[in-house]
Amino acid sequence: MATETLKEYRKMAPDELQQREQELRTELFKLRTGATTEKVKDTTRGGKIRKNIARIMTILRQQESTKAQA
Repeated sequence: MATETLKEYRKMAPDELQQREQELRTELFKLRTGATTEKVKDTTRGGKIRKNIARIMTILRQQESTKAQA
């Protein structure tokens, strides 16, 4: 999985963003379960995934806000 930049997230449609958010949440779940069995090599990955989820949620919220104002 390649990490996307904020600009790439802003170019995505809301449906794509929601799908990407679900993929990241699934990956985070797998990472957490792998951490309990000590199979995780990169322990910072979880924080990076959580930040990407937060970025996506922020962009979705901004898009909703601009639609409501228009």
